[in-house]
Amino acid sequence: MTTPAPPTRARRFLASPPARILLLGFVLLLMMGLSEDVMKSFAADPVKAAAHVIALAIAGFAIYVAHARFVERRGATELSASGMGRELGIGLLVGAGLYAACEVVLMALGIYRIDGLNPLSYMLPAIAMAISSSVFEELLFRGVLFLAVEKWFGSWVALGVSSLVFGLTHLVNPQATLEGALFIAVEAGILLGAAVMLTRRLWLSIGFHMAWNYTQQAIFSGIVSGNDAAQGLIRSTIKGPDYLTGGNFGVESSVLALLLCTSTGIVMLGMARRRGLVVPPIWKRSG
Repeated sequence: MTTPAPPTRARRFLASPPARILLLGFVLLLMMGLSEDVMKSFAADPVKAAAHVIALAIAGFAIYVAHARFVERRGATELSASGMGRELGIGLLVGAGLYAACEVVLMALGIYRIDGLNPLSYMLPAIAMAISSSVFEELLFRGVLFLAVEKWFGSWVALGVSSLVFGLTHLVNPQATLEGALFIAVEAGILLGAAVMLTRRLWLSIGFHMAWNYTQQAIFSGIVSGNDAAQGLIRSTIKGPDYLTGGNFGVESSVLALLLCTSTGIVMLGMARRRGLVVPPIWKRSG
């Protein structure tokens, strides 16, 4: 029986975490930019924009899986179909619920007031945005960055690095603030990273991300992470302190989102720890 040849130095490098970040991360970053261009090009036709973004998202998944299979020589278990429907569904429900809870509190305080409703067609433009941001950002920041750092340095370092990078990248948005970026690093970074640690798959974090962004813009007409405001279903008036409304950055920069999302993330981290799903750094692993 012929013994397989050991992998070459080049093959070992291509399968390493740094190469994963540089190669796969770069490709996904390009696709994210292409998706943004597509949404701008079809801004007047949200159905076509959504169709093109869905096609790009499928291509993004295919590239991710192909990289795992042919470069890293492994199965992309983080995109396994097992549990996909349940985890994605839970993520969509919880993500929408978390954002709605923030707005309900603002309504109770008299800060968010409903003035009326727009036509249902106002909910269409956010579809492409929600799919693009959730798929490409989760593939890049959790699928590539988190899992690559975790492979060498363990789950806690991966959580910190991916959260900080994820938050700071939002500084490129038009109405971005450093405070808002740091809020996202804590609340969303912990929540989305914890989802990956708990399930060892990306579907729950994709669901969280997609539903939060869609509910924010399509239903409540909120500002998404410092981007330009866009009208959704509800016409509203928002008057209150920035620490509750998030100001020009959106609700993500409010103490409400910080408390609700971070608390949910911490609960999931506790569940992952109790189930033995926290990966130690490579020098502490047996075998």
